[in-house]
Amino acid sequence: MVNDLNWAIGGEAGDGIDSTGKIFARALSRAGRHVFTSKDFASRIRGGYTAYKVRTAVERVESVVDRLDVLIALTERTIDENLDELQEGSVIIYDGEQTTMADVEVPEGMIGLEIPLNSLAEEAGGAIMRNVVALGAASEVAGFPVEFLDEALVKRFGEKGEAIVANNREAARLGRDFVREETDYSDEFTLETTDEDYVLLNGDEAIGMAAIAAGCRFYAGYPITPATDIMEYLTGRIEAFGGAVVQAEDELSAINMALGAARAGARAMTGTSGPGIDLMSETFGLVATSETPLVIANVMRSGPSTGMPTKQEQGDLNAMLYGGHGEIPRFVLAPTTIGECFDKTVEAFNLAEKYQLPVYLTADLALAVTEQTYSPERFDMDAVEIDRGNVVDPDAVEEWLDEKGRFRAHAATEDGISPRALPGTPDAAHMTTGLEHDELGRRTEEEDIRVEQVKKRQRKVETAREREGFEYREFGDPDADTLVISWGSNEGAMREALGMLDDRDVDVRFLSVPYIYPRPDLTDEVESAEDVIVVECNATGQFADLIEHDTLTRVQRVTKYTGVRFKADELADEIEAAVAGERAPQEVRR
Repeated sequence: MVNDLNWAIGGEAGDGIDSTGKIFARALSRAGRHVFTSKDFASRIRGGYTAYKVRTAVERVESVVDRLDVLIALTERTIDENLDELQEGSVIIYDGEQTTMADVEVPEGMIGLEIPLNSLAEEAGGAIMRNVVALGAASEVAGFPVEFLDEALVKRFGEKGEAIVANNREAARLGRDFVREETDYSDEFTLETTDEDYVLLNGDEAIGMAAIAAGCRFYAGYPITPATDIMEYLTGRIEAFGGAVVQAEDELSAINMALGAARAGARAMTGTSGPGIDLMSETFGLVATSETPLVIANVMRSGPSTGMPTKQEQGDLNAMLYGGHGEIPRFVLAPTTIGECFDKTVEAFNLAEKYQLPVYLTADLALAVTEQTYSPERFDMDAVEIDRGNVVDPDAVEEWLDEKGRFRAHAATEDGISPRALPGTPDAAHMTTGLEHDELGRRTEEEDIRVEQVKKRQRKVETAREREGFEYREFGDPDADTLVISWGSNEGAMREALGMLDDRDVDVRFLSVPYIYPRPDLTDEVESAEDVIVVECNATGQFADLIEHDTLTRVQRVTKYTGVRFKADELADEIEAAVAGERAPQEVRR
């Protein structure tokens, strides 16, 4: 009985790799197995290597690892790309009838299954189903009953009619039968199934789902990888709750539309990736100065410039912290898991309205496109609490009027939070300008008023720090001399690495930080450790810089900027080397 299985399909972009991988992942989740996926795809519509990997176990899995048990290779390059992860006993499924695959040499110690995918697919109704034939063959190899694919095939092809679904079911069974009857393969694996029924979703979908639950009723965006799935998830769903999605002509238009909707009283959101937040930065300042609540989802990818749009990186941290002209108060939240993408999205909307500030909700490509299993109860839409902040009751407007009866929309309150009157509130009509303004929103260059308004806006962040309790999460040995700190999507890999390190008698305390600004004070934790290591996916160690700034302590940096996320075993090796003194204190991984 094999618990932890690692499976992959690879080929050229446009060959249906993503669709095939998702069918298998969904079938596994419906069979009561946990799933964690990983995607590698080129930044073009067709051509270029692409792969979809699935790790599955009965227990929860949080990371990919450097091992492949079953590989469906639709091209010879697929074998070359995954050679480092293949091992003795790995099974490679390929179509030797293809001209490009006719001379494939299966590496020594591995099992090659030559299956006529195209011929079997044509027998089932069309060569287009060759991937499903391969799925059937892979299911047989993995000891996973092909019947579990049926529901996933209905989900994928049901809209095309019963005949198409039936043909795909037949294709899967032809693949299974060929392995049984035409090869001498003997069972190496048997996948256990359970009665659990998990939902499978990625980070972008979790953000979209949470936005609806949190009361978002307007989303404006321009398509950009890897943030587009948020907009795609909301389209067709938010309308059922009285909301709207607008595809703008560019990122400038998108944030301005969202700003307008928020000024009108709607919970509003826009989403983009690194190049987009650069374009949005001018309006970002207007959002803060006008004290308009707005959530901006930034799903990071490799930069600079256009960079590598379909590759992993956490390089936008400084841009989100310091981007924009002048000094702009803001919040920066960084979910560390797909589940937390849901939680932090809800929190982002509440923070935006409670403190009338822009909120960066930052995920990264690894969170955005990775699919993971959760119990349906994990996402309780009815339990979401909505806090709209200091919205003025029409009966209490008088409290905020000046001696001439004018509404003080930017009143310099003790906590920095002004009254917020939604359009149509009687006696609360007011204006706001992007220029510096007084309490009434009228432009001014008076020195005393300027200082008062700047301090007032900054006080909101300090008020939030006192009231909200921006904390970290802790894992591992709380008394360990080695402290590892990370942010964003690295949490899952690091949590699995803790178990590997424990097996090597390396004790580690791990802090995962979902709040970038304001962030928790880690001075005591850092000062009590002998070795402090900061893990992140960028070249220079941007979060490590913040830790050093806050604690006045030098830290070691384990960074990665190859475009590929950290793996659990990789992190375990890096941290063990750091503890053993085999890495220079400021070494950057290349």
